[in-house]
Amino acid sequence: MPSGIAGAIETAPVTRLHERQSFDPADFPVPEGREEEWRFTPLRRLRSLHADAPAGVGNLTVEIDLAPELKAFFTKRHSVLPTATFTPSDRVSARAYSLFDEATTIEVPAEAEASTPTIVTVTGLDSGTAAYGHTVIKAGPLSRAVVVLDYRGSATYAENVEIVVGDGASLSVISVQDWASDAVHLSYHAATLGKDSVLTHTAVSLGGSVVRLAPSVRYSAPGGDAVLNGLYFADAGQHLEHRLFVDHDTPNCRSRVQYKGALQGEGAHAVWIGDVLIQPEATGTDTYEYNRNLVLTDGTRVDSVPNLEILTGEITGAGHASASGRLEDHHLFYLMARGIPYEEARRLVIRGFFGQQIATIEVPEVRERITAAIEKELT
Repeated sequence: MPSGIAGAIETAPVTRLHERQSFDPADFPVPEGREEEWRFTPLRRLRSLHADAPAGVGNLTVEIDLAPELKAFFTKRHSVLPTATFTPSDRVSARAYSLFDEATTIEVPAEAEASTPTIVTVTGLDSGTAAYGHTVIKAGPLSRAVVVLDYRGSATYAENVEIVVGDGASLSVISVQDWASDAVHLSYHAATLGKDSVLTHTAVSLGGSVVRLAPSVRYSAPGGDAVLNGLYFADAGQHLEHRLFVDHDTPNCRSRVQYKGALQGEGAHAVWIGDVLIQPEATGTDTYEYNRNLVLTDGTRVDSVPNLEILTGEITGAGHASASGRLEDHHLFYLMARGIPYEEARRLVIRGFFGQQIATIEVPEVRERITAAIEKELT
């Protein structure tokens, strides 16, 4: 670890095989920070979302720019029944389910192909009181669609996002955390993939004081393919945390995880946890996870923890990699030797670091917005 970087790159024997799940918040003790799933999270900054923060009223809005082929509706909480595809696995998720007022549902009809992306804009109006949300995205069999979840404004917000991908469907979900600097956002994304379906899930975390995003993937039939991409840029004082779980419990499924982040400024903290479980019945699994972090200044902290638990030897492939460090001197030297000033050379290297991740995003406007945001970080 280069000097000036506090943090860890490690592996740990952490099992998710018998993970507790419940809709009742009382089944989960209030976290104290010593628990494996909470040890990196600054609990004192969560404004009691993990404990007993009551729900406020009128402090958050949801707007939908809907593709013409899709359907959308809002449903009161008492009309939303628990589904077989989603059960909370921590206290915040269970509290969010028990306290949200209205669920947002996006439906892609069977065999429909969306002609435009669907944009769901969540805007926080006040971070002084807590808000809770629930979003359901359902892609019918053989459908094709892109859904963008765009978070902005000031909020103290906990939510669940259910993602159901039907047989043979292809769904892309892009979650952009571009909050104001005072926002706290804890979100659990639970995806279930049907037979021969494809999910591309992209997480982009740029704004907010504390952001903790936990995507999980499970398979209901063989042939599912999950691609989980992410990028983040943590500034001074920001805590950006991504906790992924891929549960391979079905034969002949695939997963690919690739997250990249950069940090600068005193107290910037990035956390990436990648848990992949291959259960005994998941023969033919093909999985790989990858995390890289670019440390731009002293005073930052990176925690990158890949966990791979394999309970069958009959797999196609499984692996993981994690690396965190500073800009490579030889890259800068190569550019500067050709007459490029240091600051410009530095920006070029960082653009290249994020370029591949940004290029995977299907919506041009989102790509341009993220590129501009990173450029602003570097000025």
